[in-house]
Amino acid sequence: MLFPMPKDLTRAARWFHALSDETRLQIIERLSSGEQCVCDLTDMLATTQSLLSFHLKTLKEAGFLTDRREGRWVYYSLNPKAIEDLERCIGSLKPRGRGPRVSLKRCD
Repeated sequence: MLFPMPKDLTRAARWFHALSDETRLQIIERLSSGEQCVCDLTDMLATTQSLLSFHLKTLKEAGFLTDRREGRWVYYSLNPKAIEDLERCIGSLKPRGRGPRVSLKRCD
């Protein structure tokens, strides 16, 4: 069973929504090498601060990012626990047997 509880389905939907945008995937890729200041992310992704903030908020709400404030700057990093949970979720989608699964139930 992939997700036994409804709240887990909601969580998975939030994850996949957050990952469904190329810019957000670029942010995750940039942060995979370590913490980044929002100003550096803005320059690297050649985007506006307001659009970047929207994408960062989406990733943070999905649990993928953590942030910390230092003076007027905000630094973002990946949340390792969320990435591990996502890996487990994706891993649970693998077929469990060999070959195609044949249903014994007949459709009418």
